[in-house]
Amino acid sequence: MPVQTESNYLGDVLKYEAPNLFSREEVTLTAGSLALGAVVGRKAPAVTVTVGGTNTGNGVMGAVTLGVAALPGSYVVTCKTKVANAGVFTVVDPRGLPQPDLTVAVAYAGDHINCTLADGSTDFEVGDKFTIAVSVSSEIGEFNPAASDGLQFAAGVLMEAADASAAATQTVIIAREAIVSRPALVWKSGATAPQKAVAIGQLKTLGILVREGA
Repeated sequence: MPVQTESNYLGDVLKYEAPNLFSREEVTLTAGSLALGAVVGRKAPAVTVTVGGTNTGNGVMGAVTLGVAALPGSYVVTCKTKVANAGVFTVVDPRGLPQPDLTVAVAYAGDHINCTLADGSTDFEVGDKFTIAVSVSSEIGEFNPAASDGLQFAAGVLMEAADASAAATQTVIIAREAIVSRPALVWKSGATAPQKAVAIGQLKTLGILVREGA
């Protein structure tokens, strides 16, 4: 008799989630058809840089890119030490936690943000400020290590089958603080073991733990 394969159920994938729907997030699948348990990425968030209205220095914040630990909200960059043709700035993340200091005219790279604050014709004074606002997109797609639009970073696990072949569709993902079963995860065709390991590490930074025997 023919072999029949039973589809996954949510309980096969999701082994623990936080109370009160905290782990879940409504999102929009913009293209394609994905199965329950698919590992997904999130389209790149919008980044807006605002210059403090009372700044003395006129240096310009270069294009900001985000690291894997970037958080939604505002990063506040404030001059703490005036230096001729330079300067040192504190960086505080949206949780209010300090990140490594930024030095003017030196490339700043970290898990959260990457940028370069150029030196201008007028030096920065203590208290000069920039705000980097990160607005997370609600648009998702299949995790794709070869992408460059944000989908190269694992951002969650799909809680239901979703089909956006004809048009974008609303769906729900496990986005944080959960335990999922490794054997039940669905990966993009061709994803390698090392790429999957990187994605699992990215899920871990969101509080999503992948367990072999869950």
